[in-house]
Amino acid sequence: MVATLNDLLRQVDQRQDELLSLVERLIRYETPAPPARNTEDAQQFIASFLEEKGFSIDKWDVYPGDPNVVGVLKGSDSSSYKSLIVNGHVDVAEISEDEEWETGPFSPVLKDGFLMGRGASDMKGGLGGALFAIQLLREAGIELGGDLTFQSVIGEEVGEAGTLECCKRGYSADFAVVVDTSDLHIQGQGGVITGWITVKSKKTFHDATRKRMIHAGGNLFGASAIEKMMKVVQGLQDLERHWAVMKSYPGYDPGTNTINPAVIEGGRHAAFIADECRLWITVHFYPNETYEQVSKEIEEHILRVASADLWLRENPPLFEWGGTSMIVDRGEVFPSLEVDPEHPAVKTLMVSHGDVTGEQAIVGVSPTVTDGGWFGDVGIPAAIYGPGNLENAHAVNEKVSIEQLTHFTKVMLKFIYQWCNTKK
Repeated sequence: MVATLNDLLRQVDQRQDELLSLVERLIRYETPAPPARNTEDAQQFIASFLEEKGFSIDKWDVYPGDPNVVGVLKGSDSSSYKSLIVNGHVDVAEISEDEEWETGPFSPVLKDGFLMGRGASDMKGGLGGALFAIQLLREAGIELGGDLTFQSVIGEEVGEAGTLECCKRGYSADFAVVVDTSDLHIQGQGGVITGWITVKSKKTFHDATRKRMIHAGGNLFGASAIEKMMKVVQGLQDLERHWAVMKSYPGYDPGTNTINPAVIEGGRHAAFIADECRLWITVHFYPNETYEQVSKEIEEHILRVASADLWLRENPPLFEWGGTSMIVDRGEVFPSLEVDPEHPAVKTLMVSHGDVTGEQAIVGVSPTVTDGGWFGDVGIPAAIYGPGNLENAHAVNEKVSIEQLTHFTKVMLKFIYQWCNTKK
């Protein structure tokens, strides 16, 4: 079997044109999000691809026009051998009309050792490489002892968490690999949660009454919600600075945990005192924190700020956290993910990486977020490992190194074989 596996690794080089053709085909499917609702054709291609390889297929709409696809290949002895989920998202970053691509973003081209096209790095390169690895294993008639599950999900670019829907549907395994952009580093991640903070007056006043509510002797207990929100913003800045000093995590620069006041909406008309103001914030937190924990910290701090203000004490800020879609309800959650370097699957992946690349695997943390946190959130050990780098993700003329894509495919081929034939 070792000889057969080595032969398959050589085939990745010999059949590199097929690998590139598969990734190019995925790129040609126009799946930017936003606008989203455009992944049906790409997902049907992936479903058919997996079905031809012997996978049982589960395909369902998360949103109309945006289905998830899960393929399951049962192992020869599922109760005795380790199981694996390979996960990736089929949506890609949005395209602006004024972007100057050398060719069309969905017309992939090979140039100077790179494959260029939207999604090459984030993350159709990872999807295509993993699919090609599976193809080679199946063509060789290699049986896996444990179950192999392939998840092609929607919505990652806009916080629609197709991966969460897979978890809710009951899919689980002994380990999961998210083949998202990581430059072939084995990574965990911090998390992100968005939230709305609302300051709202119980009464609405004409702007002619302003002089009575801001000067002594005016005898009107009122305030502008916009001006009171300024105190909330200041409170958030104070907490952010406190976090930068009091919290840290290996691999992250101090102060990576941020609270960004991203959007503010308030007031109804120039003839009124603003009776409502809403602040949309984005919070980044560390891998050893949860979104429930950090949102609670923010609420407690801001309510202490409010208690020191006469008006806010009577009209305390309201909080709304997360959401299921940046498109539908303007909110998202990306849970954090810690990677255990001593986990047997991580060690197996490290060995596979070293054997293929000749370099020691780097285990670290991603400076951005992926769907990987949802696995950690439901108790499935996981890691991010994929081709491409963040300098190219979402970029004009996005590209991935052909050499790195080939290395990734070999690593996944070897890792899938070794992990799914590891005794429980």
